[in-house]
Amino acid sequence: MLVDRATIRVKAGAGGDGIVSFRREAFVPKGGPDGGNGGQGGSVHVVADPQLHTLLDFRFKPNYTADSGRPGGPSRSTGRNGKDLRIRVPVGTRLFENEKLLVDLNRPEQQFCVAQGGRGGRGNASFATPTNRTPRKCTPGRVGGERELLLELKLMADVGLVGLPNAGKSTLLSVLTAARPKIASYPFTTLQPNLGIVRPAEFASFVLADIPGLIEGASGGKGLGHEFLRHIERTRVLVYLVDCTSETPEADIQVLKSELAQWNPDLPNRPSLIVLSKTDLLSGEPVPEGPWTMAVSSATHAGTDELAQEMWRMLQDAPEPTSFRAPGPLPSASQTEREE
Repeated sequence: MLVDRATIRVKAGAGGDGIVSFRREAFVPKGGPDGGNGGQGGSVHVVADPQLHTLLDFRFKPNYTADSGRPGGPSRSTGRNGKDLRIRVPVGTRLFENEKLLVDLNRPEQQFCVAQGGRGGRGNASFATPTNRTPRKCTPGRVGGERELLLELKLMADVGLVGLPNAGKSTLLSVLTAARPKIASYPFTTLQPNLGIVRPAEFASFVLADIPGLIEGASGGKGLGHEFLRHIERTRVLVYLVDCTSETPEADIQVLKSELAQWNPDLPNRPSLIVLSKTDLLSGEPVPEGPWTMAVSSATHAGTDELAQEMWRMLQDAPEPTSFRAPGPLPSASQTEREE
C-alpha cells in the first residue's frame, strides 16, 4: 500500500530556564552570583532517506516533539542542550504549511529544519554589572517552534507510462524491468504507482513509473485521478500507451493529453512518445497508421528493446521538471488506504 500524503505536527523543545544562585564557599561569606544559563531546546529536522518509499508510518504517528533544554546550574553551569529530532521521509517528499511549499526534499540525506529549538534562559550571573553585583534576576527559556505540516510524496521517476485503464502499462513495466506489479485483464487492476529500473545498456539505467490508468475527468479527481497525477510531475519523459484494439485510439490520446494539461499545463510540453501496445492482437495485420511512433507487444516482446533504447535516448536531452502543482485537500482514509 502506497501512502503518499500525510499531515504531521512538530514541536521543537523549549529552552531551559536560567537560575538565580550565589557562590557559597567556606570563608567566602558574600560570594557573587553564579547562576548558569539554560540549555538550548532541540530543533526538529526532516531528512530525505533513500531507504523509505511510503509515508505510511506518519498515518499512525502524526505528532513529533524534540527534547527540551535543561535548566542552568550553580557555578555558572549551562544546562544541557535538548537533543535535536530528525524525522526521516522518502526522497521526493515535499513539505507544505498552509498550502505554501517549504522545501522539496529530492536528494538523499537532504535535510530541512522545520522547527527551531527555544533559546535557553539567562542565569543571574549574566546580569551582574559594576553597579549591580548581586542581581536576583533570571529569565525562563523560550518556547520552541511549533507547526502543522502536510507531507506529499511524489515518486522519483525518469519516465512515466500513462494510458487509459487496461492499456497494458503494468505488463510492459514487468517486461522492461524486474518489477512485478499486479496484472489482470480488467481495468483498474493497478491501484498504486509502480516503479522499475530499466537497463538499456551496460552501465546505463533509468527509473520507469507505471501510473494507474487515467480516465476522462481524472484532473478533477474522477477515478482517484488526483492520487495518481501528482506522481507524473517529476518525470522528465512521458510515454503515452495506446491499446491497438481501441476503437478510438486517437481520441484516447487526446483524453490523456487533455487531462495532463488540466492538471499541470507544463506536462504536455515535456518530451513524449506515443506507443501502440498489444500489437500481438492484430493477428498478423499490419500496424495501423496513426500518431504513434512505435508499436510494441509485451506478450511477444516485439519492439520492447527498441522502446527502452528510445526512452534512454530522449532522457539524455530532457530537462529537469520545474513546474509543480500545489497540493489540494488531504484525501480521506478510504481513498489513500486502498490495497491491491
